Amino acid sequence: MQDGLTSHSEPETALKRKIADRSARLGVIGLGYVGLPLVIEMARKGFSVTGIDTDRERVESINAGVSYVLDVPSEVLGALLVVRKVKATESLAAIEDLDTISICVPTPLRKTRDPDLSYVVAAAEAIGNHLHPGQLVILESTTYPGTTQEVVLPILEKSGLQVGRDFFLAYSPERVDPGNRTYTTRNIPKVIGGITPNCTELATLLYQQFVERIIPVSSPGTAEMVKLLENTFRSVNIALANEMALLCNTFGLNVWEVIEAATTKPFGFMPFYPGPGLGGHCIPVDPHYLTWKAKMNGFEPRFIELATQINNQMPAFTVSRVADALNDRQKSLKGSKILGLGVTYKPDVSDIRESPALEVLHKLLEKGALLSYADPYVSTIELGTHLFHSVEVTPALLHSMDCVVILTNHSAFDYRMITTHSPLVVDCRNALKDFPESHILRL
Repeated sequence: MQDGLTSHSEPETALKRKIADRSARLGVIGLGYVGLPLVIEMARKGFSVTGIDTDRERVESINAGVSYVLDVPSEVLGALLVVRKVKATESLAAIEDLDTISICVPTPLRKTRDPDLSYVVAAAEAIGNHLHPGQLVILESTTYPGTTQEVVLPILEKSGLQVGRDFFLAYSPERVDPGNRTYTTRNIPKVIGGITPNCTELATLLYQQFVERIIPVSSPGTAEMVKLLENTFRSVNIALANEMALLCNTFGLNVWEVIEAATTKPFGFMPFYPGPGLGGHCIPVDPHYLTWKAKMNGFEPRFIELATQINNQMPAFTVSRVADALNDRQKSLKGSKILGLGVTYKPDVSDIRESPALEVLHKLLEKGALLSYADPYVSTIELGTHLFHSVEVTPALLHSMDCVVILTNHSAFDYRMITTHSPLVVDCRNALKDFPESHILRL
C-alpha cells in the first residue's frame, strides 16, 4: 500500500464535496445482477447514475423501464427513469462525464479453469482512455488478490495521472445473493480497500451514501482476499456435506436427518447441505481464482482443491443414484423416462449459471435416458445439440415417468402431488423431508 498524501489535493476535495451534496455523477460498468441493483441504490439516494453495458438489449431494456434482474422491480426502475436519475448507454465515452465509476463486469474461467480478466482489462482500458483528475474508480468484480494493484492500476497510470492525488482507485467486492429478500445491496456490509488511504476514504464516503455499513480494510489485496475466503469457506463446507452424503449412502443412513440432528448443538456447528453439485456465479468459480494465484506464488492449496474434486463428483454420483434406484426396480437407465424437476442453481430464481442440474441431465441423456424437465423459471434449455422445453407437471405426466429427480427445490412445485403420483423419486434437495414413502430415495 502506498503512503497517503499529507494534505488533500484539489481533485480530492472537489470530489468529496460532490459526493456529500449528491451532485457527483456516478457510473456503473456492467449492468448484470450486481451492477443494475447498485445503479438503483445509488439513484434512490438522489444521485444521477449512468449505467454502461456493451449489450444493446440490456441498455434498451433499462431505458424502456423493463428490468431483467430479479432483485430490481420494473416499477422501481421506471420511477427512477421518470425523474431522470438513471440512464443506460453503450457508449464508453460517457465515462468522461462521470465522477465515479464502479466496475461490475464478469470474471469467468477459461476452459483451462484459469482466470479470465478480459472484461476487467477492457473496462480499465476504457476508463483509462477517458480518465481525468477527480475521478474515483472502484473495482467490484470478483478476482484474485493483486488484481487492482497489478492489473488495473498500471492501465490507469498510463494516463499520466497519479493515484491518490489526481485520481483514486479502490476495490470493493460484490456480495450480492440474487433472489435474497432479506439481504440486498443496501444492507450487506461493504468491504473497501483503496490503493492509498485517501482512496479508501473517498470510496468509503461514496458507498456510505447508499449502503448501511462500510468495512474499510488496509489494502485492495485484503478486500480481494475477503471475497475469496467467503466463497471458498462455503465450497469447502459444502464439500464436507457432500462427502457425508456419500458416507451415509454407504452406511445406509439419511444424511439429511444426520445434519438436522447435528444442527441442534447450540455451538461449534454450522449446517451446510449436500446436493447434486455446485452452482451459481461464485462458489464453483471463486476457489479457482485463489488456487491459480496461490500456485503462481509457489503454494499448493491442497485442501481447497480437494474440496473442488469432491463437489465436482456429485453430478456423477447423482446419476449413479438414479441408475441404482431404477436397477432395484428391474429397469435400465437406458430407455427409462426421467423427469428432472428444476434446472436453476438454487430455488425460486431463473439463474442457470453453472447449475449442476444441467450437468446431471446431460449425463442422463448421454446414458440413453428419455429425458424431460420442468422448471417454472426456465422455459428452454440446451443439452449438447438437444433443445428441451419445460413441461407442465401433472398427475398424468408423473404417472408416465419411470423416475422423477428433484434437482432444484422450487417452492412452486406441488410436492404432495409429486409424491402421490410418481412411481419413483430421487430427491437431491430434501424437498420431500415430510414424506416418508418408500418410493422416495434421498441423495
